[in-house]
Amino acid sequence: MSASPPHLHRGLTLLQATALNMSNMVGSGPFITIPLILGAMGGPQAMIGWGVGLVLAVCDGLVWSELSVAMPSSGGSYLYLKEAFNPRKFGRIMAFLFIWQFLISGPAEIASGAIGFSQYLGYLDPGVKLSVVIRPLLCLLCTFLLYRPIESVGKLAVVMWVGMMLTIAIIVTLGFKNFNMANLTPPPGAFTLNPAFFKGLGAAMLIAMYDYLGYYDVCYVAEEVKEPRRTIPASILFSVAAVALIYFLMNVSMIAVVPWREALKSEYLASEFMERVAGRPAAIVVTVMILWTALASVFALILGGSRIIYAAARDGYFFRVFARLHPTGGFPHLALLVLGGLSAVGSLFPLDTVINALIVVRVAVQFIGQIVALMYLRWRGTMELPFRMWFYPLPALLALAGWAYVFLTAGTNYIAFAGLVVVVGLGLCAVWLRSQPPMNADERG
Repeated sequence: MSASPPHLHRGLTLLQATALNMSNMVGSGPFITIPLILGAMGGPQAMIGWGVGLVLAVCDGLVWSELSVAMPSSGGSYLYLKEAFNPRKFGRIMAFLFIWQFLISGPAEIASGAIGFSQYLGYLDPGVKLSVVIRPLLCLLCTFLLYRPIESVGKLAVVMWVGMMLTIAIIVTLGFKNFNMANLTPPPGAFTLNPAFFKGLGAAMLIAMYDYLGYYDVCYVAEEVKEPRRTIPASILFSVAAVALIYFLMNVSMIAVVPWREALKSEYLASEFMERVAGRPAAIVVTVMILWTALASVFALILGGSRIIYAAARDGYFFRVFARLHPTGGFPHLALLVLGGLSAVGSLFPLDTVINALIVVRVAVQFIGQIVALMYLRWRGTMELPFRMWFYPLPALLALAGWAYVFLTAGTNYIAFAGLVVVVGLGLCAVWLRSQPPMNADERG
């Protein structure tokens, strides 16, 4: 009897899927962005940005859940855009655009975790000269750790998640033990509803959504999830709720110890916070644990992203060589290696550039595109949707409005950059389409 060809395995449980999402979401994000979000609105009122971002993440998470359960295969948004808009017509263009933007936004998101890692490494040795070199090395290390079957990856994700949760628990507990309410007092006029407030809110939401990114990571590996109809929506909603609570508690506990005006200028806020409440040795321990959470984030992001490249190649929307699975492990090894390499290069750019670029590019093609795709599928009624969001279309419309607000308040430079990415992508798509063999009548539908 001949051996069966290598294939993806449905091995991820609800716990593993939730751990994967949360590891992706938290990582080094809140440890490096609390000063940025405070600066966006000029004080602790910036927590509003995380609150509004929570609403956006829940609504958008329902969009992801509905699409992913209907199409429980690897690829995430690439698959949804392709199938919703007809893979033989406009869907081909949308799928190509998604892969094109992902080659920019995917490595940028992964690189941000590596940048956070190197930033906190500076607390252990401010004079370290290898920090920039360490960023790409971290990306390559995670690629090596992922070079194995999905069951082992799922268990490793849980181990990393446990380390992340322990770090957060220590910070929150010590923060509330040394709580000083006076440090949370916002400046005068903080809640005046003027143009500056709404512009600052948009900037705070952009940073907040960067911190929330990852609640949908399980959708990228949906083909490897057990009981996707139950596991995917539950893991998304559990992840968003848990991480929102974590961000609120961390933000309040650290600023209640380190006054927000000092926190604005801090490069290692969590480490400096720990040094104040427990001394330098404890701060070193927590810094090492933060480095662990950053490692977990890079790990989860490379895992999900590699499946996108694999799915596109498998379906003929990217180079076919990347559709190959490892002959014994059954994972897309070439896609994994390429994404790890691109992320290593992306980690060499500044953090603020990486965050803003990845958000605006992703909003322009992916987030807004798939909300429209879901509404189009609902209107056509041609696809079975085993999971349907509650109170449709309200969550979809709120998600659409929220992403549009984040995009339009990002700044003209980044909006222009996103536009350039789309225009160049359309040009490359035209070249790619001309290189494809002509479709027969059946394929044209």
